[in-house]
Amino acid sequence: MTTATQTGIDLADLAFWRRSPQERDHDFARLRKLGHPVFFAERRVPLLRSGKGFHALVRHADVVEASRNAKVFSSGPAVTNPEPPGWVKHVFGDSMVNLDDPRHARLRRIVSRAFSPKMLGKLDDDIVKAAGRIVDDVVKEGPRDFVAQVAARLPIHVICDMVGVPDDIRAKVHQHVDVSTAYTGVRMSLPRTVAMAGRNMAALLALQRLVIRLGREREKNPSDDLVSALVNANVDGERLTPAELGSFFTLLLVAGNETARNTMAHGLKLLTDNPAQRERLTGDFDGHIGGAIEETVRHVSPIMQFRRTVTEEYEIRGVRLAPGDKVVLFYGSANRDEDVFDDPDRYDITRSPNPHVGFGGPGPHFCLGANLARQEIKIMYRELFTRLPGIRTVGDPELLLSNFDNSVRAQAFTF
Repeated sequence: MTTATQTGIDLADLAFWRRSPQERDHDFARLRKLGHPVFFAERRVPLLRSGKGFHALVRHADVVEASRNAKVFSSGPAVTNPEPPGWVKHVFGDSMVNLDDPRHARLRRIVSRAFSPKMLGKLDDDIVKAAGRIVDDVVKEGPRDFVAQVAARLPIHVICDMVGVPDDIRAKVHQHVDVSTAYTGVRMSLPRTVAMAGRNMAALLALQRLVIRLGREREKNPSDDLVSALVNANVDGERLTPAELGSFFTLLLVAGNETARNTMAHGLKLLTDNPAQRERLTGDFDGHIGGAIEETVRHVSPIMQFRRTVTEEYEIRGVRLAPGDKVVLFYGSANRDEDVFDDPDRYDITRSPNPHVGFGGPGPHFCLGANLARQEIKIMYRELFTRLPGIRTVGDPELLLSNFDNSVRAQAFTF
């Protein structure tokens, strides 16, 4: 069996994630060719749970298999890599992504009302108006940073509107979200780990306290927003507790915001670098925007990985897994699996079929907000390419150093 040392690759080391996306993709291709998962040892990380290491699932079929089999591949105690220490859940509560059924099913059933076709239909006009205001501001201010001026603004606006966050604290919410996603999670020096972890936890706590206060207000004075629906019992008597509401809000803000934001930012760069694909999209926007969104999500994999804990003996590609073993699902690698995607490095908005796992693999943890993200990107791109037909990126993006979030910190652009 091939060891991580023999490959010369270390997915558990920050040095790997400092490399360019192209270099990382090359290494993942090498790992896929081995035909079996490789084990990567982990050193102790300050403030994080000390782990033995994990088996890397880098092939599409393996990621899909583990995603569908939640009974064997548990999301608990945590999906981030490395795992946070046990005390974190006592401070922040258990996020839905870290739960298995039946607790996961109960929470998903309650919050799924926010993402029903009826609810998303109600949001459509609001998203159109918000996108229009964003482009108005870009025209007035001039192009500087596509992330700050466009991609980061729309998802936060939509989520705050859904939840019912007052206008006067939205800037603070945006600031907390940016801080909470800056923590890389991979091992680094002790001073940097302590500083980043401290800022991360403070931002998450601030977001949770904000929505818990809002929830208490909505219990007394319900409105037509999402918080009112989640804290007041429906016909089945189900509602979220304050702790569950806080955890869901931070998940919605971080995961819901980052997926749409980073797909939009990466997408403009891809369309700039692939003018034939851009021309195809703008020539028949309605006919191609759906394919363009799916191909962009496949190509960039906004969330790069999730961890799972094995609950019983299991074999995958000849590797025997025991209860307590860890596996990590590398979505970006699965989305470039040569056995599934022809010429996977090619950006092709007409790619079909396109069974990417950019919104997570099939199964109980498939991204609940995938359709909302698609809706936001479609409306924002329509507004941009209609009113600013010459819009394009300038230079390379500034990427966040992370093993989890394929985030664009800044991207110069012009029109």
